[in-house]
Amino acid sequence: MCGIAGIYSFKGEADPLLLGRMSDALAHRGPDGSGTYVEKNAAVAHRRLSIIDLSEAASQPMPNEDGSLILVFNGEIYNYRELREELTGLGHEFRSATDSEVIIHSYEEWGAECLKRFNGMWAFVILDLNDNRMFCSRDRFGIKPFYYMETPDAFYFASEIKAFHEAGLCFPSPDGKNLLAYLAWGVVDTGEGTMFEGVRQLPPSCFMLVEPNGIGKPEKFWDLSVSPLLSPDNFDSDLAAEKLKELLYDSVRLRLRSDVPVGTCLSGGIDSSTIVTIINDLIKKEGQESVGDRQNTFSACFSDKRYDESEYMNEVIAATGVSAHKVSPSTEELKKDIERLIYMQDEPFYNISIYAQYRVMQLASGNVKVVLDGQGADEQLAGYLGYQIAYFRSLKTHPLYLLSEMFASLKIHHGFFISAPGQVLSRRKRRSYIRGEIPSISRYSGTLDEVLKKEITNSNLLALLHYEDRNSMAFSIESRVPFLDYRLVEYIASLPVDQKIRHGVTKYILRKAVAGLVPEKIRCRMDKMGFVTPEEIWMREDLSDIVISVFSSESFMNRKYWDAESVRKGYIDFKSGKGVYSPEFWRILCTELWLRIFFDR
Repeated sequence: MCGIAGIYSFKGEADPLLLGRMSDALAHRGPDGSGTYVEKNAAVAHRRLSIIDLSEAASQPMPNEDGSLILVFNGEIYNYRELREELTGLGHEFRSATDSEVIIHSYEEWGAECLKRFNGMWAFVILDLNDNRMFCSRDRFGIKPFYYMETPDAFYFASEIKAFHEAGLCFPSPDGKNLLAYLAWGVVDTGEGTMFEGVRQLPPSCFMLVEPNGIGKPEKFWDLSVSPLLSPDNFDSDLAAEKLKELLYDSVRLRLRSDVPVGTCLSGGIDSSTIVTIINDLIKKEGQESVGDRQNTFSACFSDKRYDESEYMNEVIAATGVSAHKVSPSTEELKKDIERLIYMQDEPFYNISIYAQYRVMQLASGNVKVVLDGQGADEQLAGYLGYQIAYFRSLKTHPLYLLSEMFASLKIHHGFFISAPGQVLSRRKRRSYIRGEIPSISRYSGTLDEVLKKEITNSNLLALLHYEDRNSMAFSIESRVPFLDYRLVEYIASLPVDQKIRHGVTKYILRKAVAGLVPEKIRCRMDKMGFVTPEEIWMREDLSDIVISVFSSESFMNRKYWDAESVRKGYIDFKSGKGVYSPEFWRILCTELWLRIFFDR
């Protein structure tokens, strides 16, 4: 896990001083070392976080044997040992024990086809000096970021947008379309654009060439097909659950490969609890040097029981005997951290729950350099209750089954269906605060298979991975996500839709797979939380002084993105109990602070 940056000049030589400023802005991503390589019109930089092969032989930028290929790489290739053995059999010689060198030899052997062989997370650039071009690639799910800018004179890339900002590659203004989409709908990373005008990102599962005549179009090397079908009569759900469990175990096993200590984020939900219990089982059966005799877990807790999951965390802790570390985020700490939090995220974010994850990563940084986390399970296994409507649409050709599923869902999740209309209406009203042409976006339109594919490849998952990457790297922590092993993702996608939701039960096949592994109190819980914060209470009470101060400020009143007076009045109504809470207040507050940090200064 590292930070990368680079320049490819179309006219003249690359500027090493500019590259240095870009690299300095990424120092938090790689405090263990740094390096640059400059060759006439091309220059690349690397900030190293040492995880696999801690020796100098693993330093980057990394050349091949004859120096014709230069690699800068951010991420991990988890199946590097197997690929190394195959490449050695094909005649390749290795000078290090790192996964980075496997990428170089794989590219030498298979070209762009090598990407299909990698099981991992990555954003990397290979500078090919023979052809004077850059080969850029990003992993299947966009776990690792890759941003770029293009001017008539040059192409620039970096792991984070702030590298462009700090280097003086100035942005004239925010990108209005993407900013309005965020303000109105809470979405980020739904396409190649960003909230910074002129800054783009390489889409997941794509590679792209940069050559003297310009930038090529991104080309996909992988795609996902999600089954729209119901289970046939002969479908063996027990066998499917066992296969899912096997894939999960192997995914976790691969992601424990490390030469530094590995821990786990534990929220108390089924996803993180599954990972913790699998790791504990692997320690007992196989021994895992990177984990040690006792696994370390990291969690966020709150005094308000409505938002606290300690009772569920404690179930897992008691069942596994892990060494548990907990932090209790507070509003006073948030007030001190909020500017750094927004700066580290690069772009405004959906809600304050991001801060809970930020504090968990801060806690972990004092104990380990790598954590495993449960991102990706909800989008694959229909874990959010909003997916229930899409599931019903999938059953329209099976009316009797549809009725039985609707009744079952209403029985289990009646609170959601009662509160949802009121939330929809309040959010619709508060979208009227926004000024400008708001893009039309609907996360939940379509059948379940259509919605899940969109969520995995071009919507919610990308946003969560963005938050995860920035929060972990803010404290020089590598975060790994076992539920996004591509073999596991492809298998879950191939399963019938009623193996994801059945009789109102979300994540049906996962719950079946982990029976006897995860404590029943967690396996059978139906509420969805994760690393949440008491946002509504904080926004009404402890943060109200900041909110009112910002909403009354001259800069806020003069922004073109919202009706400032309506926002201020709506917030005061909410604070006095005349209106319900909705995340629009936070998003507008976050955007104003972001504009001050990145543009007003």
